[in-house]
Amino acid sequence: MEWTRAARYRAYDQYSALELMKLQAQATASPAQLHYHIRPQSGLLNDPNGFSYFNGEWTVFYQSFPFGAAHGLKSWVRLSSPDLVHWTNHGVAVLPDSDFDSHGAYSGSAHEVDGKLFLMYTGNHRDADWTRTPYQLGAWLDQDGRVTKLAQPLIDQPETVTEHFRDPQLFFHGDRWYALLGAQRATDQRGEMLLYSAPAVTGPWTAVGPIKLPLADLGYMVECPNLISVDGVPTFVFCPQGLPQAAASYQNIYPNMYLQGKDFDYQAATLEGAGELTNLDEGFDVYASQTFNAPDGTAYLISWVGLPDMAYPTDEQNWANCLSQVKELHQVDGQLVQQPVAAMTSLRQEEHRFAGEVETITPDGGQQLELAVTIAANQQGTLYLAASVDRKQSVQLRFDTAAGELVIDRATSGPQPTPDHGTTRTLKLPAKADLKLRLFLDHSLAEVFVNDGRQVATFRYFTSQENTALAFDRPTTASGSWWQLADQNQ
Repeated sequence: MEWTRAARYRAYDQYSALELMKLQAQATASPAQLHYHIRPQSGLLNDPNGFSYFNGEWTVFYQSFPFGAAHGLKSWVRLSSPDLVHWTNHGVAVLPDSDFDSHGAYSGSAHEVDGKLFLMYTGNHRDADWTRTPYQLGAWLDQDGRVTKLAQPLIDQPETVTEHFRDPQLFFHGDRWYALLGAQRATDQRGEMLLYSAPAVTGPWTAVGPIKLPLADLGYMVECPNLISVDGVPTFVFCPQGLPQAAASYQNIYPNMYLQGKDFDYQAATLEGAGELTNLDEGFDVYASQTFNAPDGTAYLISWVGLPDMAYPTDEQNWANCLSQVKELHQVDGQLVQQPVAAMTSLRQEEHRFAGEVETITPDGGQQLELAVTIAANQQGTLYLAASVDRKQSVQLRFDTAAGELVIDRATSGPQPTPDHGTTRTLKLPAKADLKLRLFLDHSLAEVFVNDGRQVATFRYFTSQENTALAFDRPTTASGSWWQLADQNQ
C-alpha cells in the first residue's frame, strides 16, 4: 500500500482485529523472521525504550507501528525477562492517546521508583498545520502492568532548540534525578545534548545546560543520548546524525557512537578527560542503542537493528527490524568491551567441536546457531556463513591474521538493504595474532563478537534458509565449537 500521511497516522481503533491478526500471521510465517531475538509481532519495530530493572525482572519496551513496515503512529510494546534472554511480550503499554502524544509516543527511558516504574518519553504532537511540538512526558507503570500518564508535560520545548528535541534518558545520581535529551540548536541547526535535573522524578525539572564535549561539531541532530558508568568510567552512547567524517570515520547512513572520559561534572555538564569518539558497532545496521546501569552497577546495552531512511527486504512482507541481544559492558585494558550476557548459553543445544586443519565446519548447521572459533595467526582466507552448497551465496568474513584485518561482506548473501552505503565493513585487528570470533545467526540477523567483544559487528542479511553451511574457503588452522540454538518465547 501507499503510506500516505493519512495512512501513517490512522488511529489504532480504525483497524479491525482481523487486520491485525493477518499481519501477525504474515510476520510469523516469514522465512526471515527471528527466533531468539526480540522482533515485531507485526509491522515495524524501532527504538528500544525503557530498558530497566523493575519488580524483580528485566524490562524493555520497543517503539511499534503494528500495521505495516512504515514509520507511522508509534506506541510502546512492553516485554519482561528473568535473564535478559527469554522475553515475555505483554503487548502495547503506551498508546498515543493524549493531546501531548497525539502523533506518536516517541523514545524514552524508565526507572523504578518506590515500587512502580516511571516512564519518561517524548510525546509527538502536531497541529492542523502539521507544525510539530515535542513534549517530554511522564507515566507510571504499576506492578499489574497498568499505565497512568501524568496530566501535564515534565519539560516543554525550550526556545533555544528547534522542534527536534527528544529521547530523554532518565537516571539518578547523588540526591537528584537527571534527564539527558537530544536536540538541535535553533541558532545554527547543529546537534547537541541537553542535561536537566530535578529533586523528584515528577519535577520540577530545570535546565543544567548543554553537555560540554571536546567535539566541535556533532552533526545536525543528536538522537538517543545515554550516559552510563562502565566499571566506573563515564560513557556517552549517542547517535549524531550528519556527524562530519573528520570527527570519526563511519559508513552507515547514521552512526551510533560512544565517548568515554575520566570524570563527568554534573553541575557543569562537562565530560572531563575525554578519549576518542568511537563506533559502537562495526556492522551495517545498529542504531538507537539504549543503556542503563542495573541495581548492582553493571552496564547493559540493547540496540535497534535497523536504521532510519533504510529499506529492508521484509518491508514487502509488512514487517521490519528487530532488537539486538542484550550486551554486558565492561572496561578491559582501558577499552570498552561488549559481551553476550551469561544466559545466552542457556539457548545452546548439542555442542559440536572441531580443531586442526578445518575446511567444512558443518554442511547443515542451519541459520539459528552460535559459533565460537579461534583462527590461528598468520593466515588468510574466508569464513562462509549461511552458505549455499557451491558457496556462491553466503555472508563472507574475509580474514588476514597476519596483517590484522577482518572484512565483512554481505554482497553475495541475497537481497541487499539499501546498498548505497556499501556492502562491506572492515575491522582493524592486532597483526600476527590469533582471531577469536563468537558469532550468532538468527535467520536474517548476524552478531559477531571479535576478540572477546573488543569489537562487535551486527547486521541483517537476507538469504535462502536452505543455505546452511559453515565453512572456510581452504583448509584453515582453527578450533572451536558450534551449537544450534533454541527459540525463546515472546
